[in-house]
This record gives sequence, structure tokens and C-alpha cells, in this order.
Amino acid sequence: MIEYKDIKDFTAKELERLFLSVEWSSGHFPEKLKIAMENFKTVYSAWDGDKLIGMICAMDDGIMNAYVHYLLVDPEYHGLTVGRTLVDMIKEHYRDYLRIAVIAYNDELHFYRNCGFKEADDASPMFITSLWT
Repeated sequence: MIEYKDIKDFTAKELERLFLSVEWSSGHFPEKLKIAMENFKTVYSAWDGDKLIGMICAMDDGIMNAYVHYLLVDPEYHGLTVGRTLVDMIKEHYRDYLRIAVIAYNDELHFYRNCGFKEADDASPMFITSLWT
């Protein structure tokens, strides 16, 4: 039974395991991830018992715009609607906002489209980053 929580208190080890399960380079910086989670405005997580299996994190301006920065689900739990449930939780939380934005990896565009997101015709994501994934 998967349980969903509205918490920001994770161990560095829990975050490291989850982020590396999807091969995200930020998993190599678990102490930074721990602080980042505490600083996000909104964090929802999915748990299988005491195992962190998914999370979504967003920041916002308090009234109009929200940005989903992280959405990840342990590959062992893909296909079980964990990601969709987490997105639905964010959509409900920000239902009165005018925009919810996400930068989707090309391989995941179909997922985000199925969740109601649309690609911009006149914008492209841009980064300055030290991460490799």
C-alpha cells in the first residue's frame, strides 16, 4: 500500500537512494538535497512502508506561478500511477494559480502531456548547471 505524505524531513540516505535510482546526478549530493527539500515551498512524497519511492517538489510566487522542479519515481514503481498521483496533488494544491510550469525531459513528454501539460510554442528551457543529468 503506497502512502502519500506532505513532509519535508528526509534523510540524506533516503534522498540519495531515490535520486540515484533514476540516475540523476543530484543524487551524488545528498546533503544538499536534504537542505533543498527543506527549502522547497511544496513537497509531496510517496512511501512503500518506510521506503521513499517518489516525490514531487515545487516552488511558487505565492499567487500566480508555480514551478515543478523535481518529479521522480523509483523505477521499481513505474506504472503504478505514483507519478500521476503526485502530479494530481500538485495540481490540486495550485488549482487557483494561473500557471504551473515544468521542464520535462524529452523522454517524458508523453507523461506530462497525459497529465495536462502543454509544450510552449515560443519558449525553450535554458540552464546554467554543474549537473550532468
